[in-house]
Amino acid sequence: MFTGIIEAVGTLRKLESRGGDLRLTVATGRLPLDDVQLGDSIATNGVCLTVVALGADHFVADVSAETLALTNFPHYAVGQKANLERAVTPSTRLGGHLVSGHVDGVAEVVARHSRARAIEFWLAAPAELARYLPHKGSVTVDGVSLTINEVDGARFRLTIVPHTAQETTLVDLAVGDSVNLEVDLLARYLERLMQPAAESTNSGVTLEMLARSGFMK
Repeated sequence: MFTGIIEAVGTLRKLESRGGDLRLTVATGRLPLDDVQLGDSIATNGVCLTVVALGADHFVADVSAETLALTNFPHYAVGQKANLERAVTPSTRLGGHLVSGHVDGVAEVVARHSRARAIEFWLAAPAELARYLPHKGSVTVDGVSLTINEVDGARFRLTIVPHTAQETTLVDLAVGDSVNLEVDLLARYLERLMQPAAESTNSGVTLEMLARSGFMK
């Protein structure tokens, strides 16, 4: 679990294709690695990756075919910058929102404007994700926790304050670029809970069946 508050910007040092999967070597910049161990999770542009090897200034992780299908990792090359965040601990400040590191899809930057000292972006999300993007709700873009300032269908507006621009890769985004998008996981859980019981299971278990079997009176 993560918070979407970026700790450092790293660089992809090496990409190795491995039978449909991908192995990454990420130079971690100023990300502290003294408490990172093999098997720990590091969010890399919003994708939760498991550390399989560790050096003094880098870590190695595998990217599955599922992750490649849902993210913009297939378009990355050596030298690509990446937002990095270590997994939270019980004492971590929750400065952003709860982020799982499980990307829902890829959004496209469709507009960029300056507004005072901030940068405003309009992003276009996949149509099926539009219902999870409420005005003033939370969203994760390339691992960064952000507030949605305006919504128009599957398009939404973000405001990047100077500190966020300075500490993340978002300052480099241009129209036409793609980003990893994770919607608020609470919205997903709420949607599931709002579904009728008969629609929320494929097991064939119903209230009627439980009553016939003696589990209910």
